[in-house]
Amino acid sequence: MPAAVTIAVVGAPALAQELGKKGTVSDLTLYHEVHDARAVTAVEPTAFPEKLAPLFQALAMADHALVVVGELSRAVAETIAVVETTELPVTVARGPSVGEEELARALRGSRLASARPVPTDGPSLRAALAEVTAPAVAGPVDVPIDHAFPVKGVGPVALGVVRRGTVRAHDRLVLYPTGREVEVRSIQVHDVDRKEAACGERVGIALRGVEAEELGRGQRLAPPGALSVAPELSGGALARCRYYRGDAGAGAAVHLAVGLQVVPARLGELSDRGVTLAADRPLVYAPGEPAFVLDLGVPAGPRLVGRTTLSAPPAAR
Repeated sequence: MPAAVTIAVVGAPALAQELGKKGTVSDLTLYHEVHDARAVTAVEPTAFPEKLAPLFQALAMADHALVVVGELSRAVAETIAVVETTELPVTVARGPSVGEEELARALRGSRLASARPVPTDGPSLRAALAEVTAPAVAGPVDVPIDHAFPVKGVGPVALGVVRRGTVRAHDRLVLYPTGREVEVRSIQVHDVDRKEAACGERVGIALRGVEAEELGRGQRLAPPGALSVAPELSGGALARCRYYRGDAGAGAAVHLAVGLQVVPARLGELSDRGVTLAADRPLVYAPGEPAFVLDLGVPAGPRLVGRTTLSAPPAAR
């Protein structure tokens, strides 16, 4: 089977088409290219910057971020600020209208400053990303769902990237956070029927035990007990985005991004000891995952307040 990798292409619209053929289109647009030894999925946050959630979702889906600086704008500055807070490896591409010194100023002080910029033409991008790989993460299977739809004669199909372990046909899994048990009827990887799919591969999973309209972005397929579900979360001290200009503090109405879930929430305790958050619905997560606090009403600067690392729920500690 070919090695698989997912790349978030952020900072400029329509450049992801240089990396593959257009596939799923929504507020996220996906492009695919499969060669004998390599399968690449490029995901672009089509609805950003009007909507902030797709930017975080594209990055959560990816193994690597391609940050494209085609111009110096608020959207690009916000993209750089967000990518800086993630742990994704990064490639920076510089557009022809941005000078070397301008780019250096835009990236100064961030972890992106050490990246050697590449041009934005297709051959240069492909060459720069040719060695990018997805990490193999062992453990119980975990498949976050990014799209879902019904297929006549097949039933509900969930699309996503296997982020941990190996998913196999006839596996019985839990659809988190609903708690419903489902069965994997069949698996496709880039339109090819497979009996299993490994970590890093993008899959279409036909499911038994659920209806298509019950599936949604942010849900995750994993074995019983593999993930935690709670509406109230706690984490380590909030590492604030150094560019955030708002005043979100304890009690503030915010949004919370955890994996592919982006939901309204309220800040609780906010101190050097840690942070507590109350979401408006139960969220699925794994202890140690990052969570991002967003302020969608800030008038200027990035809408990212900061990042925390989620703790295990009290009963599991």
